[in-house]
Amino acid sequence: MAPSHGDTPAPAPPPLSDITVDDVRAAHKMLSGVARITAMEGSRYLSGLVGAPVHLKCENLQRTGSFKVRGAYVRIAGLNSEQRARGVVAASAGNHAQGVALAASLLGVRSTVFMPVGAPLPKVAATRDYGAEVRMHGQVVDETLRAAQEYAEQTGAVLIHPFDHRDVVAGQGTLGLEILEQCPEVRTIVVGIGGGGLAAGIAVAVKALRPDVKVVGVQAEGAAAYPPSLQAGEPVSLESLATMADGIKVGRPGDVPFKIIGDLVDEVRTVSEDELSSALLLCLERAKLVVEPAGASPVAALLSRPESFEGPVVAVLSGGNVDPLLMQRILRHGMAAAGRYLSLRLRLTDRPGALATLLGVLSVVDANVLDVSHVRTDPRLGLAEAEVELHLESKGPEHCTEVRKALREAGYTVMA
Repeated sequence: MAPSHGDTPAPAPPPLSDITVDDVRAAHKMLSGVARITAMEGSRYLSGLVGAPVHLKCENLQRTGSFKVRGAYVRIAGLNSEQRARGVVAASAGNHAQGVALAASLLGVRSTVFMPVGAPLPKVAATRDYGAEVRMHGQVVDETLRAAQEYAEQTGAVLIHPFDHRDVVAGQGTLGLEILEQCPEVRTIVVGIGGGGLAAGIAVAVKALRPDVKVVGVQAEGAAAYPPSLQAGEPVSLESLATMADGIKVGRPGDVPFKIIGDLVDEVRTVSEDELSSALLLCLERAKLVVEPAGASPVAALLSRPESFEGPVVAVLSGGNVDPLLMQRILRHGMAAAGRYLSLRLRLTDRPGALATLLGVLSVVDANVLDVSHVRTDPRLGLAEAEVELHLESKGPEHCTEVRKALREAGYTVMA
């Protein structure tokens, strides 16, 4: 029905992709003194692989350990006094939780953060330390987000979404301005993608000022919602998610960043779990930087196809909040993927000195034994047999082959 004379029709909602570089500049001004201008470090190793300079944008050294504080602060700072009085609520397993907690605390706003029951204890403790009330709910983030939405409806608290809001995208886009200022000669920017807020924000800033710069997004193979979504022309939900990179483990693209990424991001690639592990290990060993799997995804892409990137390249290390226990498992996985860690099971005759003889063979080929499990009573074994499981530190794939060959030549049956 057409409005009667004197009625004023409601204004149409703004288009999803109305975020401009001016919005990002305003966010950058707002974040002055709040977010750090993080370092840009060169990587000789990656530069050698790519054949051009590669720089690491160290957002893992940002306050709260990731870029999330940028968008969270801009979003909360944009609330009016009535909204601030009602407080804010968020749902997150880690980085967004800490970003919201710190941003709210700096702005004098009460914050409640819902976290899944299995969230790493260091992240839970850090979120509380930054000033948030933490409530544990659900086993996965989707359940936690529903609880946060219900809380918002019941209390009037403002839900701070991790990526699906224009203020959040503008805040994350300030990274793009910093990259152009710190590395004006950049030709390619590589950034991890979960829901898409960071990649969208960077693309808005960079493409407005330097349309010649290529922006490449990276997703984990087991949580890659963007390739099928871009092909379909709309956000598509994944039925299952499987990746160690919880920072980009998002089953559906955000509506706000999706349109921007479709228009402005040049390419979205995927990386495997082995590539993520190897990238994390490389960051630790070569760059002396602690980076979480999601933050290492751009490095994983560089390792996967180094010749396909035009340099100079900037890889965004988006976060460094990794649980120590997970780090231990990832490093072991990364060492195995790089041929630096070898697990073997073999059988030998159960007699005095048999284990010492086996270890002598390994000593000759210079394999460092990390752990030994010696089983003699398994019903699968013969009366005169024992099974040994070995975890070895090796020097690379060729050394692994040499170790296996030496064991077989010594008469051992290598089972794995």
